[in-house]
Amino acid sequence: MNIDELNLKFDERGLIPAVVVDEYTREVLTLAYMNRESLEISLERGLTCFYSRSRRSLWLKGETSGNYQHIVKIVADCDRDALTVTVRRDGPACHTGEVSCFYNTVYDDGTDFTYEGLMELIAGRKSSPKEGSYTSYLFDKGIDKILKKVGEEATEVVIAGKDGDRGETVYEISDLIYHLMVLMTEAGITTEDISRELARRHVVDAKVKQEKMTADVTDV
Repeated sequence: MNIDELNLKFDERGLIPAVVVDEYTREVLTLAYMNRESLEISLERGLTCFYSRSRRSLWLKGETSGNYQHIVKIVADCDRDALTVTVRRDGPACHTGEVSCFYNTVYDDGTDFTYEGLMELIAGRKSSPKEGSYTSYLFDKGIDKILKKVGEEATEVVIAGKDGDRGETVYEISDLIYHLMVLMTEAGITTEDISRELARRHVVDAKVKQEKMTADVTDV
């Protein structure tokens, strides 16, 4: 691919900022910079390669740590002077060992919610049980109790949906999702595992649909 054909706007130092995003969680992993050469390497190898402003040299993410970032998509903004790079990561993005470089909270109005954050909280109740915690109670009772609750909540969702009560349906779906996350934690399943499976199904469904269409034509 010819970089010039992309009409990207590099700054006076020949650099363009690249915001790296996790494909599955959509979490911002890091902000780095690319020059023409590092972008060409990234496109050729399918791995993120950046330009270090402090060392004034190229660096392939994961070359020494093994925490490679496999590129899924690169998109330029409206002015073509910044990039978002969506990746599948082999490990933490930050040199500190944190998944993301952005972990120092500057402001939080208390309403922020992420599934990853809830999963971490649930996992914490399993590894460090808290007295009076319903989540810790479920883990203490074991898999049979957890599965029983998942079944009960699924039934409640069906009833609320059948009644056409939107508010109640939202409430019951939330209960079901919470109990499913408890089950996931108990079974060692992550949100990334689910995201990968759902992403895989896009391909499978397309193939199944194509095979069904072919079969229909043959039957005719």
